[in-house]
Amino acid sequence: MSALKLFVHNHNGNDQSLMKTVTFALTHFTVAFTVAYLLTGDILIGSLIAMVEPAINTVAYFFHEKFWARRQQRRQPAVLLASTGR
Repeated sequence: MSALKLFVHNHNGNDQSLMKTVTFALTHFTVAFTVAYLLTGDILIGSLIAMVEPAINTVAYFFHEKFWARRQQRRQPAVLLASTGR
């Protein structure tokens, strides 16, 4: 089974994260298109920006999350040492 099918299949009815992600993506694309269209007055330019900007932003966010996860992992031992009094 593909990773996407497994991801969707393994989420029970109480987990709304997938739906939240989809609605956030739609909102992001809509806002990006609206702003680009209002600034340029061109539907094609607005559409291109609405596709490119969120895609680049998603990649940037991935690396941002990796940075923060590494930062938290480095701080974890220090927090444990402080709580044990060492």
